[in-house]
Amino acid sequence: MSLKKIASMVGTSVSTVSRVLNNTSSTCASRELQDRIWKAAREIGYLPNETARQLRKSGEETASALHISIVLARITSSEKDLFFSELFRNLEVELMKQHTLIDHVIYVDETFSQNLSASDGVIILGRCSQKLLTHITGQNRNVVAIWRNPMNFNVDEVICDGQKAAELAMRHLISCGHKKIAYIGDCSYESRYIGYCNMMIQNHMPMDYNLIKQTDQTKEEAETALYELLEQKASGKSDFTAILCANDSTAIHVLKLLRREKKKVRDSISVISIDNVEESQSTQPLLTTIHIPRSEMAHMAVNLLLDRIAKAHEETVRIEFPCRLIRRDSCYTII
Repeated sequence: MSLKKIASMVGTSVSTVSRVLNNTSSTCASRELQDRIWKAAREIGYLPNETARQLRKSGEETASALHISIVLARITSSEKDLFFSELFRNLEVELMKQHTLIDHVIYVDETFSQNLSASDGVIILGRCSQKLLTHITGQNRNVVAIWRNPMNFNVDEVICDGQKAAELAMRHLISCGHKKIAYIGDCSYESRYIGYCNMMIQNHMPMDYNLIKQTDQTKEEAETALYELLEQKASGKSDFTAILCANDSTAIHVLKLLRREKKKVRDSISVISIDNVEESQSTQPLLTTIHIPRSEMAHMAVNLLLDRIAKAHEETVRIEFPCRLIRRDSCYTII
């Protein structure tokens, strides 16, 4: 199937389709249009390689191209978590480069029962339970997981340690002179929260649990958490000069809310987070964050899966990517 077919299905130009399928940047088209183009490409089993197209015409495609299922275990929609949404897009690009077709894209919960045995391999995005993983590996032995933290499960995994990312973020805030640091994010079995706590303890800074706000990382809960913090600050109950948000999705909304506050309030609070999603480059102020190399993680996961499918390795492999600080404008130094 050609780019022209996808353009006809979506109602856009061939040049736009080509730009989207060859460039993961959000500037190619609106997010909604990109999603529709990629959905159409999956539906028709689009492959960019001329040889693959010829195989399709001759009826040999099914035997020649690998079919991969993608399991989204952490989110219920691509809009809920910007990091996993962008990681998924990186994964689609990488699979297409490898002339590999996506069989299924599955959002799962603990009631998941779909059979994945017909797929050549499975890629899991996001932390899942042992129960869910056992169900998947019971059906398919070719499994690679991409998640933020090592899970100690018996599958190949590509990770970037969330605890180390949080510790790097805290280290930056502390180097800027911040000692009263709030936390907004998931606190249940969450390595980023552990990284926050570790740095508070290591630097002999007292833990003020009024400054720790448990959220499910939705905009609504981020808003509630921020306004609770601001109320505590205004009343003198608990003061703080910086906020560590567990991910960019939360931090981006926090920055938008802070812009509604008086200049004295918003200029007195530093914000840092983790992920470095594309939108973090266009916030006001620009968001200081920890970069998680999602493109490289997607590339390595696909190659690791293809290697396992080819039976080129049998032992479980864990590949860890380092994170790094992206300095922008949302953190200030206390003089």
